[in-house]
Amino acid sequence: MPEGHTVHRVAQQLDRDFVGHRLTVTSPQGRFAAGAARLDGRVLEGSHAVGKQLFLTVEGGDVLRVHLGLYGAWDFFGRISPLTTGGVAFGSMGAPRLRRAVRMGERELDLAARADREEQFPPPPVGQVRVRIATERSVADLRGPTACEVLDPSAAQLAVARLGPDPANETDLDAAGEVVVRRLTTRATPIGQLLMDQSVVAGIGNIYRAELLFRARLDPWTPGRLVPTDLARALWQDWARLLDDGIATGVILTREDLDEAGRAAAFLDRAERSWVYGRAGQPCRVCGRPVIVEMMAARKLYRCAGCQLTP
Repeated sequence: MPEGHTVHRVAQQLDRDFVGHRLTVTSPQGRFAAGAARLDGRVLEGSHAVGKQLFLTVEGGDVLRVHLGLYGAWDFFGRISPLTTGGVAFGSMGAPRLRRAVRMGERELDLAARADREEQFPPPPVGQVRVRIATERSVADLRGPTACEVLDPSAAQLAVARLGPDPANETDLDAAGEVVVRRLTTRATPIGQLLMDQSVVAGIGNIYRAELLFRARLDPWTPGRLVPTDLARALWQDWARLLDDGIATGVILTREDLDEAGRAAAFLDRAERSWVYGRAGQPCRVCGRPVIVEMMAARKLYRCAGCQLTP
């Protein structure tokens, strides 16, 4: 499932290339025809992410809410602005699909992009595209979302209000952190489950959950009410740091033991990016015990029984 950093990057991409433009909105798949007709011809005024949800506001106040879920992704065509100076613009963000990259200026495309490139613009939709958003120079295709709906302004505000704090949006991180601390430490639910509850704290998915708890050396099965407040506060602060890094790089890289060369290598090798996630049966990088994989609330949970303890 795409986690919070990815959705923030999608919001940034849409902000750079679509906000301020009058949109042509269609539903090639047909499942969103009424919603597309409601948005078509309006100017996109805002692109904003909260946790794993994207909110696109058009003139008149209507909002397109998108939750990518497990399988959703956005594919971009035409003008794709890099999100960092001198960086690479990615043609797909979300669940793994087209891993296209465009190096702006040099206009170098990888092989997947060459196969996908069309002389015609906009390119014809390929596969099950729920929504296509287009300007004169850019196209964004949405595939496989869990949620895709048009909300009026009040309903959009309610949708945001249901979500927990998101560090990337908070002007006062400490105050927002205290809200999260209270929600984590006053419940009997395991801390590993609470961190995945988007009403408690927004944006954390399976990878970040496993890695945050390992970095805190905390057993995921510990009831929230047994987690010391200073440890819960440290989890929030660590989440803010990891989210900021993920938004900047587009990669979940959680190992703080890497030097500059090791970090560069980890960007190229997914297996070197995490402490425990995806490493079931492999030796813990700290104590050597095999990493465990279990099920918690129908999602895989990775942990090290030797390093992660109940306080």
